[in-house]
Amino acid sequence: MAYWLIKSEPFKYSWDQFVKDGVTFWDGVRNYGARNNLRSMKKGDLLLFYHSNEGMEVVGIAKVVKEHYQDPTTEEDAWLVVDVKPVKKLKKPVSLAAIKADPRLTQMALVRLGRLSVQPVTDEEWDIVVNELGK
Repeated sequence: MAYWLIKSEPFKYSWDQFVKDGVTFWDGVRNYGARNNLRSMKKGDLLLFYHSNEGMEVVGIAKVVKEHYQDPTTEEDAWLVVDVKPVKKLKKPVSLAAIKADPRLTQMALVRLGRLSVQPVTDEEWDIVVNELGK
């Protein structure tokens, strides 16, 4: 199993809307690096759900329930989606400031590649964010 981080602006698609929907396809990715990360996701992989621009914090955990397929919102073959579902809300949201302040997370993609909308997360980063900062 691998870990990932997906970003959404809460005014466009919030954690609460995600929970209400139950399952959704993760669309709108128009960056080749982010698209390649979607392509690498496997069913059962876990995701950090990050509110970008507003809030700027990890708010929950999601899971990949269907591996990549053609993005139904575009005719362009280059773009993919995966199906995801919410697993649980973090007890305490983990802010970008808290992540940047933790010296163990200086190499996290969220810190280094801030604009990338779909990012890999290492096992250690996952453990720190979910089991330490998010409790």
